[in-house]
Amino acid sequence: MTAPQPTIFTNYHLYEQDFYLWLETTAKQLKEGRFSEIDLENLIEEIECMGRSEKRALESNLVILLMHLLKYKYQPEKRSNSWKGIIREHRRRLTRTFKDSPSLKPYFQEVLPQCYQDARKQASDETGLLLDAFGVDSPFTADECLDEEFLPD
Repeated sequence: MTAPQPTIFTNYHLYEQDFYLWLETTAKQLKEGRFSEIDLENLIEEIECMGRSEKRALESNLVILLMHLLKYKYQPEKRSNSWKGIIREHRRRLTRTFKDSPSLKPYFQEVLPQCYQDARKQASDETGLLLDAFGVDSPFTADECLDEEFLPD
């Protein structure tokens, strides 16, 4: 008769076989203080991944917001309630992100210029306007991006 595999080995393989069960098992081990049984390597990886996902979601919401602000500014004849709704939705998502994770606010400031570059390219693709029609620097401040009442003229 062979000895059972150590729990760490089992939990490590559980991560590959059934991710949701691995999450439940890991949470239970943490709650019960069974720290020696935890698959620490994969837990660390997942926590780091969650941080990267939060940053990517912030960037994605910011690009969509900026793109629609650009479309709203540069195509006044095509303004629609749909654009306003998208602007409102992505502001709401960003505001909730900062409510849940205030430490991401400096990251928002940091990535605003790069997100603007992505947004202007996408706005150019969607509007048919030349990329040069949109300024190289964002015409919108961080505060304007988050201001519920702000819409460009």
